[in-house]
Amino acid sequence: MTAPQPSATPDLLYSEDEEDLRSAVRALFADRADHAAVLARAESGAPYDPQLWKSLAGGIGAAGLLVPEKLGGQGASYREAAVVAEEIGRSVAPAPYLTSAVVATTVLLAVADAQGPAAALLGDLAEGRRTAALLVPFSAAPADAAHAGVVAADAGTVSGTVRGVADAAGADVLLVRAADGLHAVEAHQDGVTAEPLVPFDLTRPLAAVRLDGATAVPLATGDAATDAVRQGLLAGAGLLASEQLGVAEWCLAETVRYTRERHQFNRPVGSFQALKHRMAQLWLEVVSARAAARNAADALATSAPDAALAVAVAQSYCSGVAVHAAEECVQLHGGIGMTWEHPAHLYLKRAKADSIAYGTAGRHRETVADLAELPAP
Repeated sequence: MTAPQPSATPDLLYSEDEEDLRSAVRALFADRADHAAVLARAESGAPYDPQLWKSLAGGIGAAGLLVPEKLGGQGASYREAAVVAEEIGRSVAPAPYLTSAVVATTVLLAVADAQGPAAALLGDLAEGRRTAALLVPFSAAPADAAHAGVVAADAGTVSGTVRGVADAAGADVLLVRAADGLHAVEAHQDGVTAEPLVPFDLTRPLAAVRLDGATAVPLATGDAATDAVRQGLLAGAGLLASEQLGVAEWCLAETVRYTRERHQFNRPVGSFQALKHRMAQLWLEVVSARAAARNAADALATSAPDAALAVAVAQSYCSGVAVHAAEECVQLHGGIGMTWEHPAHLYLKRAKADSIAYGTAGRHRETVADLAELPAP
């Protein structure tokens, strides 16, 4: 395999527009998705707030960031979408952003033409009127695009079962990778059943989807279908790194704040050398994770030739940082960190669930080894 050539120096800084977008999204989540509200909805078994999604997707326009203006979107890039993903991680907000506005949208963009069904669906997604989910297991890596979620197709219908699909139960449209290509399936029809599963992360529901002769609209065939699914999974893995960065940033900031306020022996516990060393090490990891996540988002935005390598590097690193930050957050909060009333457990569960999403860190390290022509360990 020929190693990809490095692209121009990536821009890892946030632009003024990106910071403005961050402020709008953060204000929305502070108002509509604080930790008490997130936990209450998660416990109810229906974590998604339709009004929150309406405000995020349609009001702010986050759902259409990747969609060109001619198709009804904002005409932005993966850099702006990564900012939204980062804020979702920072607040563990339950929203189908990654699965619908990133993965499914990227798949549709890869097969869309001006008058086709994919273009019409993209307009609905961009406005936030509908959501879509790619019918693959949440654990599927970009390398699995050729066979992830494949079901049988026959005379305009599809049949089969795919387990562990994120956000499928609430999606309006399912993008189905069948043996003969890629299809769009209306989720609310006879022949489609989404059985909710019990997820580790209560803020992101999973389902087992069963198709039994469901009517399907063809979108692409052959290599075009495989490439579209691969692009969607690659974008999902790349922007998942930004979500993991947001998780890690909140955990570090909250831990520093708490250890400044918590006193023992008439001193803030954060002044104890052992704890300072742990938080300093975590800060270094978060800074490195930010660079990796921003590099992946920039590579996707510029269609860099080494985008696949940038995404694999980001996922192989950010995954572990998010888990470590969440674990340290729980431990350094002491007794309260182990309680249900403190939001630390939401971040630990999101970090652990994300660590196997769109490919484990080990799978992405194998990709790095292949793309960079490094010998496998």
